[in-house]
Amino acid sequence: MMILGLVRWMQPVHGYDVRRELLSWSADRWANVQPGSIYHALRKLTEEGLLREVATEQVGARPARTTYEVTAKGEDEFETLLRGQWWQVHQPQDPFLAAFSFLPALPRQEAAAALRNRANLMRATADSTRASLESDWIRASKPAHVAWMFELWVARAETEAAWCERVAERIDSGVSYLPDGVAEAEGWNGWQEDGHSSRGSATE
Repeated sequence: MMILGLVRWMQPVHGYDVRRELLSWSADRWANVQPGSIYHALRKLTEEGLLREVATEQVGARPARTTYEVTAKGEDEFETLLRGQWWQVHQPQDPFLAAFSFLPALPRQEAAAALRNRANLMRATADSTRASLESDWIRASKPAHVAWMFELWVARAETEAAWCERVAERIDSGVSYLPDGVAEAEGWNGWQEDGHSSRGSATE
């Protein structure tokens, strides 16, 4: 959606300019748009009939640059994708959640320390983002909705930091990870709350 939307906004546009614009947005960090995949994505969107090549130019010894525009089919696809993201809630993929699902595999002391460290990192992220939000770079050169997006990142980071600290306190208090009776039930006897599996050593 990001690449299709940018071509739609900047058309006619070279792939180089699409890549440069996405990098200026740091889209590789928050939209999972990797710089190395942009040209491939442009070619794929063209093959699918969502973009069309307007011209290919070469100046001196520079690599040839292809200019793209959005097709009518591409306009429809962009509108569909855009509204699908606006009107639905999509759970973002977060590798931390995969690790957290194995919480009992860590000693309690380490788990609590790791969560407090994550809280510190989240607060540092919030502080850095807030500094950007208050800078002239945002206030003087970006549309208002870019600042609103930064506000969302600050709110998410602060909320997760507070959650990490709450859970660290619960872990330190010794609260059981499993409800009464579940620990001995079939399928749960592989975990012990000392950070080691009862089925083998941590090195296996």
